[in-house]
Amino acid sequence: MHPFLDTRFHVRWSTLTPESVEPDIRHALALAEASLEAVRAADPEALTYENTFAALEKATEPLGRGWGLLNHLDSVCDEPAQRAALNAMLPDVSNFYSSIALDDRLWTVLKAFGRSEAVKSLDPVQQRFVEETMHDFMQSGADLPPDQKARISEIEAELSKLTQEYSEHVLDSTNAWELVIEDESRLAGLPDSAKAAALANAKAKGFATEEKPAWRFTLQGPSMMPVMQYADDDELRRQVWEASQTIGASGEHDNTARVWKILELRREKANILGHDHFADLTLQRRMARDGKTALRFTEDLHARVHAAFIAEYKQLRVYKAGATKTDIEDFQPWEVGYWAERQRKECFDLDDEALRPYFPVEGVMAGMFELSSRLFGISIQQRDAVYYERGKRPADAPEDAIEVWHPEVTFYDIHDSSTGRHLGSFYADWHPRESKRGGAWMNCLHTGGPTEPHLGLITGNMSPPIDGKPALLTHGEVETVFHEFGHLLHGLLSEVTVKSLAGTNVPWDFVELPSQIMENFCWDRESLDLFARHTDTGEPIPSELYGKMKAAENYMSATTFIRQLAFGKLDLELHINLDRYLGRDLDEVDREILANYRTPLKTDGASMARRFGHLFSSPTGYAAGYYSYKWAEVLDADAFTRFQKEGVLNPETGRAFREHILSKGNSAPVDQLYRRFMGRDPELEPLLVRSGLAAV
Repeated sequence: MHPFLDTRFHVRWSTLTPESVEPDIRHALALAEASLEAVRAADPEALTYENTFAALEKATEPLGRGWGLLNHLDSVCDEPAQRAALNAMLPDVSNFYSSIALDDRLWTVLKAFGRSEAVKSLDPVQQRFVEETMHDFMQSGADLPPDQKARISEIEAELSKLTQEYSEHVLDSTNAWELVIEDESRLAGLPDSAKAAALANAKAKGFATEEKPAWRFTLQGPSMMPVMQYADDDELRRQVWEASQTIGASGEHDNTARVWKILELRREKANILGHDHFADLTLQRRMARDGKTALRFTEDLHARVHAAFIAEYKQLRVYKAGATKTDIEDFQPWEVGYWAERQRKECFDLDDEALRPYFPVEGVMAGMFELSSRLFGISIQQRDAVYYERGKRPADAPEDAIEVWHPEVTFYDIHDSSTGRHLGSFYADWHPRESKRGGAWMNCLHTGGPTEPHLGLITGNMSPPIDGKPALLTHGEVETVFHEFGHLLHGLLSEVTVKSLAGTNVPWDFVELPSQIMENFCWDRESLDLFARHTDTGEPIPSELYGKMKAAENYMSATTFIRQLAFGKLDLELHINLDRYLGRDLDEVDREILANYRTPLKTDGASMARRFGHLFSSPTGYAAGYYSYKWAEVLDADAFTRFQKEGVLNPETGRAFREHILSKGNSAPVDQLYRRFMGRDPELEPLLVRSGLAAV
């Protein structure tokens, strides 16, 4: 038995033990190698799509499944034995994957068929797969001389090791800090929900009892963010902020050297492959095409919004001076969020906490399902699921039991409303744990297609339930749930016959369109009424509260806008102009690159690069591609104008989005897919209008 390679649709998580990792992954490597050898040995006179490109895609399916399950568990259930097992196999798996495109015999066979007249007789999706695969091989170095191929393989292996270490250091340094407070007066200003969560956390860790309360805070988002936004105690905010700057930046967890080494290796790889820098290598088949275009896009938006950004900061300084009856001066970094929230409350009479009762996580999910069902012609049902500890699946466990990896995880099926066809299923895991990495994400565990269902998951680190009561989310967390569900729909509603072109396997500056367009439904009154219901009364958000919420929608929007652009700017500068910065102090470099993207604070923070998992926790990831979030915002703001024009919950519009975007993956050039939905190329203005910045 090889549990990691089990092909049953419902994953038996309890069987995926660290002891199974090495035998299972080695077996998968052997299977993949045998399948690739069959492709290499194909008769040159009898080459077909099936014994070349289709066989290539199938060759790595068992390995992809097993390695994918292991990496998922590493993200949500980290523990020492499993981490050691993963790291032990990481070099072999990395070497295997990087060697595929550098395999002369394999490339000879693929080239022979890929450049033959036979390709013209394939259907359009198969033709695109051949074309895309040929580009993948060439972009990875298939035509390089042997010595350069060997160096590319070495670089890939080293990048895999360094980025895995980087990710582990971020998680470990996040978990290494805690603050236990016994004086309740220090918590003045904190919402009751944040205090209750900190108290429950302290009890769970043995720091508090009913008779002797205490409050434990960590660097996980739901714990840290309320402190930075609400706590009246300036010293408390300073403590938490200073601790946050140590993530990936101190002692044995310091990622500084890894950041520079990862950047150097990426540049060396790009140079070997004939590009000046990593951005040009990675973007050549994305919508931006090259690093220069992506950087120009970022800087153009910055120029449009910068004046409003500075005006917002100056206004906030004036507000604080008036409230404290002191001179106008710059902020400390731990003051900005607090004073921004105070000003927002005063200007709009809106407290985020007043919205929480309308967003119980189960109600949000149910309403989101109802909205998606109306728009996209699907039905979603929760299934009963069970949790067994790993290695302890009961002998009498039902064969058809649906297992989950943690007791909080839920499981759902998606069917087509008109045909009843099972389109896919997914797991949802919403709350933080110390064994779980930060952030929110979607993954596909099994890619199906028109004849078999997909299997995916959505994961986040939202406000947890407290003392048996429902988890109540902030509006920002609701947007995150909708965002990840958009990614999930892109994966589970795919109808592409070639798995490598299915679902979210699209250029990364397009992949955020389905996710970000879903966030729009978190602001529209008609769609909100489907899921924003009071946890106790079931009543929708009152008109007065909704009015305040909409009035505050674009509060300090330029600041939010510039923050996203700053992440993209740092990313692109480091990958495009590495020579300018290499060998210098990372924090100094960060300040130089972002001089016009930051407000003048009294204290400088540590560079985000040391904890920027999007860029450095995998060999490529969002590296040289973080601009994609803003690029896709242009697409989603523009595409949502069709929903606004035709009806936000108009099923015909939703079906068109499913037909042209969600179901098509990368089966055609994505700019063509966009034009099929909108009837034209995207326009920039709707994003600026939506952000309240059109006049800037």
